[in-house]
Amino acid sequence: MTRTAQPPGSLVLKIGGSLFSDKSRPGSLDEKVFASYAALVADLARAYPGRIVLVTGGGAFGHGALRGLDPDDPFAPLPFVQATAGVRWRWVSALTDMGVRALPLQLGAFSTVDPTHPHGVAVAEEPLKALLAAGVLPVLSGDCLLRPDGSLEAFSSDRTPEVLVRALGTAPRVVTLTDVPGVLTGGPGSDDVLELIDAHHPEDAYRYVWKESEWDASGAMQGKLDALVACARQGAECFIMRGDPGLADLRHLTRPEGEWPGALKRTRIALRKEA
Repeated sequence: MTRTAQPPGSLVLKIGGSLFSDKSRPGSLDEKVFASYAALVADLARAYPGRIVLVTGGGAFGHGALRGLDPDDPFAPLPFVQATAGVRWRWVSALTDMGVRALPLQLGAFSTVDPTHPHGVAVAEEPLKALLAAGVLPVLSGDCLLRPDGSLEAFSSDRTPEVLVRALGTAPRVVTLTDVPGVLTGGPGSDDVLELIDAHHPEDAYRYVWKESEWDASGAMQGKLDALVACARQGAECFIMRGDPGLADLRHLTRPEGEWPGALKRTRIALRKEA
């Protein structure tokens, strides 16, 4: 298959909460693993200032805040705002300790649910673009967005890149690091992945998606796939791959895919005309 010849203008890197937190254990955070990922992100931010946007998963904190919500309470997801803010601040604290200028950015502060919009969300582009222009690393997560009726809608971290792709106004690369190497064709425990998904016709890919864990509140792989298909339909080049805190760096993610390590497994989601 033909790969994109040019590197992306910007990289939206989403680090899944499962990589540093056990969703089944309230308050779980693997400090050692978290520090390793923070070091990888810090290296990227220093090497490519103004080109990286970080999205963190909520782990046990975010998923716990979304379980057991009262369906009759229009503001029931509000605790999700506090939970994800705490995770963002952990990232920012770690990154600033490593000399990176990072700022937590609340998605709901510059985005609202808008059913009349083609993408369902109205977004102000200026906050994100201003941070990148100043060489600051924006750190985002899942959040609550206001609906037209005044109620709150919980947006998972998997969906956050959908909004960012529009706010960036370019065709960025979106990479989701998770605990599997891609969309698995052999089911749980397999390392065989679906290499390419056409964002215009992703139907066949969904037959490889299995039921999420009882601890997951964001749709697991189906949620990731839905979000990345939406990103790719906006022009982004998207990948799902396994995170590895032991890597020397993540700089290959900013280069054309043809220059990536040959043994690196991943699922690519893109428009067929770009594939």
